[in-house]
Amino acid sequence: MHRRRRTALLLSAAIAAAAPLLAACGNEAHPGAAAVVGGQRISVAQLESRVQEVREAQRAAVPDDSQYQQVLASTSSLTRDTLHTMVLDRVLHRAAQDQGIGVTRKEIQQMRAGLEQQAGGAKALETAWLQKYGIAPGRLDENLRLQLEAQKLAQTLGTDTTEPAFWKALSTASKELHVDLNPRYGAWDVQKSSRVDAKTPWVREVTASGTQQTA
Repeated sequence: MHRRRRTALLLSAAIAAAAPLLAACGNEAHPGAAAVVGGQRISVAQLESRVQEVREAQRAAVPDDSQYQQVLASTSSLTRDTLHTMVLDRVLHRAAQDQGIGVTRKEIQQMRAGLEQQAGGAKALETAWLQKYGIAPGRLDENLRLQLEAQKLAQTLGTDTTEPAFWKALSTASKELHVDLNPRYGAWDVQKSSRVDAKTPWVREVTASGTQQTA
């Protein structure tokens, strides 16, 4: 279970630190879209709804006004991070499908049970995922499926989620899906699988933090 937890945290750190996609080619062809993945839109409204879920969970967890303002300040990139997770979910799912990989409900339940035991209960796990990765409690199982797909993909490729072979598979999936990111949220470099937004110095900070956490 320790390796399973480590894999989950490694991927989550990567999700927070590396924000991918095709170099944005504009959003004129897809008005109202935050991104288009495999011809399917992720609308701005869908993105805002997901962000609102996180904000409501954060507010419930931190009722004190001054502390909540601190939370808002520390998660100012939440919209971009959330869109990244929504897109990466689809890209990773495609990469897993390309390798014939699937995840069962039982596997998700088993992973969640193990993580809950380590965290000190269901509520503690939900709080940890909310604080560390910006995942609302209602989306926890979806995120664990993402973690499991990543773990299985890495195992199938004979590597781990931090190695080039893993990210090359995601790059291939990104190309297959022709991901188009609305430029207001940055851009996606398929070859490097990293954010190519010149105004996001926080990427390096999160990468360093994530490395320390999972060392």
